[in-house]
Amino acid sequence: MSATQSFWNLCCAEQWKGGVYWSLELKDDSLQLCDGAFEGIAFLPPLDSREAGFRWGRVKLSADIPRESGVRIFARASDDRVWDEWQALSGRPRTSVTVREIFGDAERQGDDVWLSETGRWLWLAVVLTGGGAEKPRLNGVSVLADSDHMSDYLPAVYQQQDFTYRFLSVFTAMMQDMEDGIEGVRRQLDPAGANPEMLHYLANWLRTDPSDTEEELRERLPRAIDEYETMYTVEGIKRSVERLTGVSPWIVEHFAVDPNDPDCKDPELYRRLYGDDPYRFFLLLPQDTFGKQRQMEQFLERMEELIPAETEMELVLLKPCVQLNWHTYLGINSRIGDYVTAVIDESVTIHYDTTIGGEDYER
Repeated sequence: MSATQSFWNLCCAEQWKGGVYWSLELKDDSLQLCDGAFEGIAFLPPLDSREAGFRWGRVKLSADIPRESGVRIFARASDDRVWDEWQALSGRPRTSVTVREIFGDAERQGDDVWLSETGRWLWLAVVLTGGGAEKPRLNGVSVLADSDHMSDYLPAVYQQQDFTYRFLSVFTAMMQDMEDGIEGVRRQLDPAGANPEMLHYLANWLRTDPSDTEEELRERLPRAIDEYETMYTVEGIKRSVERLTGVSPWIVEHFAVDPNDPDCKDPELYRRLYGDDPYRFFLLLPQDTFGKQRQMEQFLERMEELIPAETEMELVLLKPCVQLNWHTYLGINSRIGDYVTAVIDESVTIHYDTTIGGEDYER
């Protein structure tokens, strides 16, 4: 069985153009039964194989067929591009009887059939019927060029039998579906082409946070292996924090502020700030990093799996103010200064944070 197949696909509004449609309307990129209609017919644009005597193969419909609805496929092939019956469609009664008069008997009911037509040009007609509240919907049509068929391996006397060909088409379709699935494994293992379900499976496989959006996973998974090499380093932890919060953090490790270091200028201060635990490091973030307490708790829970084993992380939220001998955050709007003499008159606005007076100031 050949795993490489050639398909002609109709699946969007632009591709539906050129056909003739009775009691069907275009909704987004699909054809749907019109309101009040019980039967709709789509005469699809003719397909050109560019090869005389071409043998057409399988037709698969992507369609939503609810209960009490049905679908039938009609086909005709010819080496002659001109088909008078096709040109005269506009003057014919708009019923399935007309389709049967033009095409002959339907190939088969259902959304997956094998064709027996040969010729360069192929015309297809799809009849949708519905009698319930839900309307049938045609989303796409795929036409497969004739490939290895089980009947091709039989003696020549059996190859031309229509019943044998159709009977073996069932098993040929099953085999081709399996081959397509095997051929598609490589594509499914590629984050760029994997479907959403497989994408989350790959995320679990590579120990990547599956709660990320689909776009984030497709972007991160290709470099996940490389990130593992630096995942538990300072740069790796910074990368994880920035990905989760959108803020670049500061990280203070114990050895950087070791109070027992001879060069430490203020051992008592560093003991009070950072303790004596060599396996603890401090993660410094601006105070407004988290909008809610729950967001901070979720962040801490997720970071437990993103830090080295046997280490402890302590989160410090830095306030935009100055506190001597303590964790200090000096933003671009921070200023250290003294009182400034002010003149108050009717043109001056006193703000809520203005300090006025002070008996000891002049002394």
